[in-house]
Formats: sequence, structure tokens, C-alpha cells
Amino acid sequence: MADTQTVSFPQDRTCPYHPPADYRPRSEGPRPLFPARLFDGRRVWLVTGHAEARALLVDRRLSADRENPAFPVFTERVSRITKRRIELLGVDDPEHHTQRRMLIPSFSVKRTIELRPRIQETVDRLLDAMIELGPPADLVSAFALPVPSTVICALLGVPYADHDFFEAQSRKLLRGPETADIEAARTELDAYLRELIERKRSDRGEGLLDELVAQQLETGAVSREELVQLAKILLIAGHETTANMISLGTFTLLQHPDQLERLRGSEDLMPAAVEELLRFLSIADGITRVATEDIDVDGVTIHAGDGVVLATSVINRDVAAYPSPDELDLGREQRHHLAFGFGIHQCLGQNLARAELEIALRTLFGRLPELRLAAPADEIPFKPGDTIQGMLELPVTW
Repeated sequence: MADTQTVSFPQDRTCPYHPPADYRPRSEGPRPLFPARLFDGRRVWLVTGHAEARALLVDRRLSADRENPAFPVFTERVSRITKRRIELLGVDDPEHHTQRRMLIPSFSVKRTIELRPRIQETVDRLLDAMIELGPPADLVSAFALPVPSTVICALLGVPYADHDFFEAQSRKLLRGPETADIEAARTELDAYLRELIERKRSDRGEGLLDELVAQQLETGAVSREELVQLAKILLIAGHETTANMISLGTFTLLQHPDQLERLRGSEDLMPAAVEELLRFLSIADGITRVATEDIDVDGVTIHAGDGVVLATSVINRDVAAYPSPDELDLGREQRHHLAFGFGIHQCLGQNLARAELEIALRTLFGRLPELRLAAPADEIPFKPGDTIQGMLELPVTW
């Protein structure tokens, strides 16, 4: 890995919906992967090519195992608490297959269709409250965050009355800012979920967590700690990513009024619009893996033990896969983006996320046709590059 080609990763975006500028020349160069430097000086491979990323994400020689000492981490604060087992996201087959199989029915297309009326009810109720209070409003706290929080609580069987607690702990777990904050959040969430699981053993409800207690925990198929970790991942992933997509998607549409007008003029365009926003925004920017064997990619050898980072924000802007990739085109026909990943670890909740985004954005812009930013766009804060991308707040008026 030549130092002359090395870029640092991650970097903050200068615009919340565009990749960091330093990533871009590499994506347009002659090769689909380049050396990158992490915070501690470690060199990893930064993958920027769309076809190469898809091939690598189904290659069993790349591992998601967080317990592997060679697994790459992005920040110093996270490096102090890594090398722990992370269920579902951080294990390889056959353990991953076993865990995923027990969860798939609850995130199927059929189950998502059944949940759509409840999602619509949640969206309507939150907009009713926001409209009643009147403008201006912070769309993140009033709408973007509580929509997926309410839905994932209902799906899991977690009391929504506790949402303030787990949302606060989720923020600390993902963004710190200090290692002690991450550790404290992990401890608090684990203790909360252990107590909730014990309650469900004697007072059964109808959520996914109740089903897992009955079908997996009490049959001995999983341990209590494994169930705690699975529940934590579902709880955090089920609201954090979708909340960021709703807020950043709204911001992006307001910044592209021609595309927003196009969307308002065609009800049938919404599914394609959601796919394009997922591609264009790529909020989970940096899928990490470690090579367990040598892998040759376009004349370059990824050696066993090398870290690999797939830069989804650039992969989803690859000119070989998408004509005019830096343009937001809600009618774009090219799909196959990697916003949900690819291969065995492709996002389990993607059907639910799509439904939430479609319903939230359609209803928001339908009920508030005069929605606009309540502050200059360049003054609205958004998240740093070492976490899931999104808006920290989104002041709007109508």
C-alpha cells in the first residue's frame, strides 16, 4: 500500500448528502480499491468500485467477526471496547445463519405489509401533534426519530414508554463521545433488556421478543445473553438508521425542489424515490471486514489479515453502475445499490425500512405542502463521518 495513494478514513462530509471530497478522485481513478489510513495509522483497503464491492461482500474469505484481533475499527474511543462478540452483525456462518433464520419471519414482506396500517397510524398521530403545536418544529425529535422508534418497539414488544431511555443510550453507544459513555450505555441497555426478558418469561406479550423467549430461550436454542445482544441490535438498528434516512431524506428533497415537485406529481414514484434516496445518501458509510485468506481484486492482492472498508457513499456513486451518479434522479431505473449491504449480512430490516420511509415521506409532504427549512441550510448541523450519517436537528416551518 503506497503512501502516495493513501487517504484517511473516515472523514466528515462537507455536505450531508455528498461523500467526503477526498474519497472522490479515488473512485474515478484506474482501480476500484485504494489504501486508506485509520486513526491509529493502520492501513486498510478502501473499496470504491460497485462491481468489486458486490463480489467481495459474497466472498467467504472476508469475515465480519469482530472478535478477530485484525478486525478494523474507525475511532480511538471504539477501539478500546472492541474485540467483543456482536451477535448477528459481527459473526460469520454458521452462527450468523442460525441467528438470522430465527428472525427472518418477523421482517418478511408479508409481515411488513401487515405493519403498514400501524406505521401509517403512527405517522399521522405524530404529524397531528406537530401541526397542533405549530411551526417551527425540529423534525428530528418531533417526527423522524419517533416514527421508527414507535414501530420497532411495537414489533419487538418493548414498552414505548421507555423510548426516551433507549434512544438516549443508543446515541451514547453509537457516538460516545467518550469511551466511558459507550461502556455506560452498553451496561444500561443490557441491564434493561435482561430485566425485560425476565418479565416476558412470566408475562407473555405478542412481540418478536416474546416469541424469541418462548421459541428460542426457553427451548435452550439461545442463551439469555445471546438474546439480550440480539434484542439490543434490533432495537438500535431498528430506529437509528431509519430516523436518519427520514431526516436527511427530507433535507435532501427540500434542497432539490425540482425532484420534490416531481415526487408530488406522481404517487407511483415513491418506491423508486426511496431507492434513489437510499443510494444517494448512503448513510451507513463504511462496511468493515477482515480478510482471512489472500484475495486478488483487479490486480491487487488483499492479504490475509488486511482490513477492508467498503465506502458505500462512493460505491453507490460509481459511474460504471450509475449514469450521472452525483445527480438525484427520483426516476432512476438503475437499482442494486449497496445502502443495505449485500450478501449474507444484507440488512434484515430493509423491507420495514422501505415501508417506513415511503409512508413517512409521502404523508409528510402530502400534509405539509409548504414545508421548508426554518434556518439556512449551511447552518443546520449534521452528524460526523465516524457514525451513521444524518441530521442532528432539522428546523422546519410550513
